[in-house]
Amino acid sequence: QVQLVESGGGLAQPGGSLRLSCVVSGVKFSINTMGWYRQAPGKERELVATATTGVRIDYADSVKGRFTISRDGFKNTVYLQMNSLKPEDTAVYYCKAKHATMGRWGNGTLVTVSS
Repeated sequence: QVQLVESGGGLAQPGGSLRLSCVVSGVKFSINTMGWYRQAPGKERELVATATTGVRIDYADSVKGRFTISRDGFKNTVYLQMNSLKPEDTAVYYCKAKHATMGRWGNGTLVTVSS
């Protein structure tokens, strides 16, 4: 059974940093695309960044230059380094894994940016 577990969320001040981690278990192959999405109260879930194995990395314009997505040796662990945090980054951050017809979400980790 495929499981995604996020960690690393918490409280940060504006301009601060956090690093999120997502570990996928229950699959033996390297997942094609892994990414991070976020959802704030009253808003729909939006893409933050995705990483496709050996192919491409994409970022939302709102986080470009501040966030960095990375994968551990093209394996099924993905990170999101979040620098220069802004209050508008406050949201629940979700990890997603997608490979062919398989799509799976984690339960999310809360990031709060406030002074």
